[in-house]
Amino acid sequence: MMRKRNSDVLLEILDLAGKRVIDVGSGDGALSRLMAEHGARVIGIECSPRQLAKARAARRVADEAFVAGVAEHMPAADASADIVVFFNSLHHVPVAAQKQALAEAARVLTPDGLLYVSEPVAAGPYFELVRPVDDETAVRAHAYEVVRRAVGFTPVREITYVHTIRHRDFEAFRERIISANAEREQIFATKDAELRRMFVELGTDGPDGRTFDQPMRVNLLRVM
Repeated sequence: MMRKRNSDVLLEILDLAGKRVIDVGSGDGALSRLMAEHGARVIGIECSPRQLAKARAARRVADEAFVAGVAEHMPAADASADIVVFFNSLHHVPVAAQKQALAEAARVLTPDGLLYVSEPVAAGPYFELVRPVDDETAVRAHAYEVVRRAVGFTPVREITYVHTIRHRDFEAFRERIISANAEREQIFATKDAELRRMFVELGTDGPDGRTFDQPMRVNLLRVM
């Protein structure tokens, strides 16, 4: 399987210049800012107050904006986006609402608009490291099935590759994982010794800390 960076794959597949993009589950806004740097007009939608605060506090690179909201009820008008991006976020949508989230994507997209869904595969060293905190095997599988059976879309392309994740140290890893879900903080406290051991065993020494392989899958769909 080829090794690529998530950001490189997105920039290779999507023509962002001048496009209106909705980044669903935009987190701390890093991806939104990257797309804005490449000419997109981006609105990031985020449900976590902690992440939303980080995104709004960061230096703006263009006219990107961040709003509170959820995927299944996007705060966006009909046909207001050329591209909708779910970057590692669809599996975080409640299982019962994932189908509705893609229906919302179809609603906000213009005719022939594109849906870009990037999801981590439930395999590899990084998945095994995070698994004791939150085993996402079932929700990731369900999200993939929802994408494969998405109503109102035509599949354009599916690719798989390996992305390398880097963490400066264990504390940086911990912060990244709990930022998406504050409930994980207690799990880290309970399993501290186990997770520190796994961080060493599953990772590889790199110039900026430890690295972990994470298989990825990207699905590109066009609204009908």
